[in-house]
Amino acid sequence: MSLRLGDTAPNFTIDSTAGQINFHDWAGDSWVFFFSHPADFTPVCTTEMGRTAQLAKEFEARDVKPLGLSTDTVEEHVKWIEDVNDTQNCDLQFPIVADADHKVAELYEMIHAGESETAAVRSVFIIDPNKKIRLTMTYPMAVGRNFDEILRVIDALQTSDANNCALPADWRKGDDVIIPPSISNEEAKGLFPNGWNEIRPYLRTTKL
Repeated sequence: MSLRLGDTAPNFTIDSTAGQINFHDWAGDSWVFFFSHPADFTPVCTTEMGRTAQLAKEFEARDVKPLGLSTDTVEEHVKWIEDVNDTQNCDLQFPIVADADHKVAELYEMIHAGESETAAVRSVFIIDPNKKIRLTMTYPMAVGRNFDEILRVIDALQTSDANNCALPADWRKGDDVIIPPSISNEEAKGLFPNGWNEIRPYLRTTKL
């Protein structure tokens, strides 16, 4: 089964560094940044875990819960967190799933045979409060994720949901947004009181 945007994120119950969690119950009404890494005590993964911990306040401000995963055990995760905190100058508090039997990694298609038969690649799932998959990204094992982009797309998704708008290339919070072509000019008057710049009939930009 291939997971696609708009699908309900599959639920699972598994051990983690925060104890056993049921994913849907743990997520509650928050957004989730669910991401996998190949292995504990490896260099790129250590920087990514540290960066996630350093950005804890940024995720919290967006009501986003980070959740890590690798195919290591809880015991290995706990030992590794000490290294992450020490080397990355952080205080890692979010749970890391212990997927030693690959159950969740296979459920979320995180193991790619071209990279490894047993370790997860660097998958990203952004999941909304309705448990819908809203964005996916996949990075190879040798390349760390861009956390500026992860925060940017979360901002974009939340802005789009709240304002019934679309976002242009390289959009960042505070930039002009796009009025979708599906919204008529009459409807747009009520939805976007600041008016808009009509570059083309299908391309209308406005400030929120």
